[in-house]
Amino acid sequence: MSDRDLRVSDAEREHVAALLQKAVGHGLLDLDEFTARTDLALAARTRGELNRVLTDLPGLVHHGANGTVPARRDRLVLRTLMGSSKRDGRWRVPHEILVRNQMGSTDLDFTEAEFGHAEVRIELSVAAGSVRLLVPAHASLSTSDVKVLAGSLTDRTEFERASGRPRFVLSGSVFAGSVEIRTPRYFRFGRVQVRVPWRVTWGS
Repeated sequence: MSDRDLRVSDAEREHVAALLQKAVGHGLLDLDEFTARTDLALAARTRGELNRVLTDLPGLVHHGANGTVPARRDRLVLRTLMGSSKRDGRWRVPHEILVRNQMGSTDLDFTEAEFGHAEVRIELSVAAGSVRLLVPAHASLSTSDVKVLAGSLTDRTEFERASGRPRFVLSGSVFAGSVEIRTPRYFRFGRVQVRVPWRVTWGS
């Protein structure tokens, strides 16, 4: 059996998808090509099928399962293709979150979540999709490693200090899509508490 016939893991598929994301950032692929090749990479079963999406991209190489693809620990992968994904309420936040969004919507509400780490790394791979992050008012944020092409990244947070915890560190790319990050606001009308955005609660 040749190397081309060897089965590939989810980690290898994600590695190649990340290489395709870099190709978009370098101007080597447009949106349609990126979407088509990412779909092929995520569906690949063998090394040959996986490498086929990279053959004409200079400088981008997948070395296979020989140690160059790192094991992922405490990582959440959210894949959205022309649909929606959401996390809210009490949920455990891992150290790393990969948001892979193609023509869909992803909503992540961290205000009632449980954090096991002082830092949360969010890697974005957004193509013609939308991502909304609602983060606690005592947190802090870094978006300097996000590359935006024909899209938008809007920071509506109102942090009082740059060293707040947890610290959200965003990276990756937004291509013809949008990312909005905000902190919640609360208003009370008698027994009714309104949180902007997304929630209305009744008090005693």
